[in-house]
Amino acid sequence: MYDTCIIGAGPAGLMAAISASQYGSRVLVIDKNKKVGLKLRLTGGGRCNVTNNKDIDELIAHIPGGGKFLYSTFAQFNSQDIMQFFSQHHLPLKEEDHGRIFPVSNRSSDVVNTLKEVAQNQGVEFLLNTTVKQLIIKDQRACGVILTDDTRIDAKNIIVATGGVSYSYTGSSGDGYRFAKQVGHTIERLYPTESPLVSSDTIIKERQLQGLSWRDAKLSVLNEHNKVIDTHCRDLLFTHFGLSGPAALRASMKINQQLLSQKQVRITIDFFPQLTTQQLSAEISSLLKTQREKEIKNALLTFIPERLLTVILTRSNIDIHTKSKQITPQQIQTLIEQLQHFSLFIHQTWPLEKAFVTGGGICLKEINPKTMESKYCTHLYFCGEVLDINAFTGGYNITCALATGYVAGTQASYHS
Repeated sequence: MYDTCIIGAGPAGLMAAISASQYGSRVLVIDKNKKVGLKLRLTGGGRCNVTNNKDIDELIAHIPGGGKFLYSTFAQFNSQDIMQFFSQHHLPLKEEDHGRIFPVSNRSSDVVNTLKEVAQNQGVEFLLNTTVKQLIIKDQRACGVILTDDTRIDAKNIIVATGGVSYSYTGSSGDGYRFAKQVGHTIERLYPTESPLVSSDTIIKERQLQGLSWRDAKLSVLNEHNKVIDTHCRDLLFTHFGLSGPAALRASMKINQQLLSQKQVRITIDFFPQLTTQQLSAEISSLLKTQREKEIKNALLTFIPERLLTVILTRSNIDIHTKSKQITPQQIQTLIEQLQHFSLFIHQTWPLEKAFVTGGGICLKEINPKTMESKYCTHLYFCGEVLDINAFTGGYNITCALATGYVAGTQASYHS
């Protein structure tokens, strides 16, 4: 008999194991993969953005899906506690732009190994390459699991930390939703979020800007009435299929919501959000004035990359061979309009199985926010991406996973 059985060895499951076992509880972690933390190893481009150095209110502001539910969670364990945890266990961290926290080694494997080693040192047992078939529920109380080979494992508490359905090849196949339904939970609509954007616009199909990256562009999402409903100022990358990078990924949640009722969603990009229209006009006018005899395509090269400049000029109906001295104030105004309101239509995002994060999940109204325990079944806890919680990139999703895992494990240990 185990005190706590945890299904899933991602960040939520590993942290749940650590917190559940810290006072001597007997804990078992079951995972269908041969290694723990398989998806965690891929995050942050293999570097693992473990958290973000923000206070609780800022953390909540960066979690558009279910953020307010986490106030009680973050009161118990938050980004500062995460940083302290890794520092205490001899994994040095560093802070990069926008408060993102990475291991100094830039190796996600170091994060996974730290979590696993701490758990093992506290006596946590691991049963890998093993799949749970169903939960054992008696009188609305969780008391064990049954494996696919019909082996029964008894436990006083069950924690489900199986993740969503994104990156499905890492084992995230939606088992947690099935377990939740077994006891009557509602699963909110699943959709891809933090997902690259796909466009069929000509400049994308012809790959005119493929590979172009832009630091701190402002990407805005417009509704069917051309009203801005979402804006993000982050790095942006043009690809062969559309857009990627933090600004695009953050916009994907709102875009997917709009695509439920629209065939395409219009976005605009401001390439110089740090400049007002007047400042941008003065900058361009100055460049043209000092290089009057140069063609405009050459006069502005120090300010705008050649490929983007060519597209902007074409969209502005300005011949690229026009000399600077021939450019009219009206043409400068049109050029600025394109630089500040560059328009594209998004037709879809990458599908769920390729998205970075799963939107939707177990209805939060059915989970106790202070304990992560099911309101329908005692001694059953849910944590991590299986819940209807999703955050922006920048370490926020892993923060949610680690924090909810910590709370679920701690609360389960009280019932051991």
